[in-house]
Parts: sequence; structure tokens; C-alpha cells
Amino acid sequence: MTVELIRHGSTALQSRGCYQGRRTDVPLSPEGIAALCPAELPPERVYTTGLRRTAETAALLFPGAERIAVPALEEMDFGRFEGKNFEELSDDPDYRAWVEGGCLGRCPGGESKEEFCRRVCCAFSDLLDGAREERVVIVAHGGTLMAALERYALPRRDYFSWHVPCGAGYLLDASAWRGTRRLTLLGERNYCKE
Repeated sequence: MTVELIRHGSTALQSRGCYQGRRTDVPLSPEGIAALCPAELPPERVYTTGLRRTAETAALLFPGAERIAVPALEEMDFGRFEGKNFEELSDDPDYRAWVEGGCLGRCPGGESKEEFCRRVCCAFSDLLDGAREERVVIVAHGGTLMAALERYALPRRDYFSWHVPCGAGYLLDASAWRGTRRLTLLGERNYCKE
């Protein structure tokens, strides 16, 4: 079995550097839509988080594929930081403390990195345990990919080193998943027009 993890296309909030987590259900921007190109070989089904940006990306990349929403794979809950960028938050002492702490602590009204990663990895593991297809395709969020890859991918890398641009992702070998709970990196994917 192979697993393909893809980050959704870009949104208007991303172009402004805003935090968009699980509370911010925004569509792809016109530029984000224009940048994506359909896959040559669509899977039978594709898993999304149910948020518009992942569902729209899946529909554009894999037209005709059944879309199955897995809400527990949604991006981190950034609480009251959502929809705002660094400049808008620069005078907020809670934000400064969060950033100075490596973005590990709990966002006010949201999740901590540890809580987020636990939620995502539980859902990801359950999804792969129940998968019957030979090619599992997941369109999710940057943080979702980083959480799952930090926990399960080989070679081992830290969370932030798994960052990919919108419309890109990774292909992994999951043939040993059920015995080892590990995925082996095969390469990167890019669904953006050159």
C-alpha cells in the first residue's frame, strides 16, 4: 500500500500570512485554484478533512473520486489567533508567549501542539488501519501532514522539517504499516502548474 499526503491549495488568508486552523473554513483563492492541475491517475476515493479548502483541492486534483471527510484530520485549532497574522498579533502578550515557547503551548481558546498531534495521529492511524485500497490519498493541511509524518515517517525528521507548499506533498510506502507503524518516504509530489 502507498500513502499520498497532499497539502490543500492556497487561500486568500494564506497570502496574508494568517493563521487558518480548524475554525477557519475558507475556500481556495482564485490564484490557488488556478495553480492546481489534476492528477493523471485519480484514485477511487480521496480522504479530506471536510473543510472547504481540502474538499475543493481534492475535487480539482482528483475529479470523479469519491471524497470522504475525516474531521479529526483538520488543522490545529489556533483559538483566538485564527484569521490573524503576525502583524495583527504582535502586541498580544499571549501570542508573543506562544511564539517564544516554540509554538508548543496551547493557543488561547484552542489546542497545544501536543493535543493537536495526538488528535491527528489517532485519526491517521485509524484511517490506515481500516484502509483496504492499495493507494490511500489524503488531502489535508500543512500541520496535519507534519504531525503524521513526524510520528510515522522514515527517515525520522522533526515536525517543522516536513513543511511543504500548498498543492504539494509526499508519497510513502506503507507496506510495513500494520507490523511496524512506520511509513517509508518514497518521494515528493507536486500538483501545481509549472
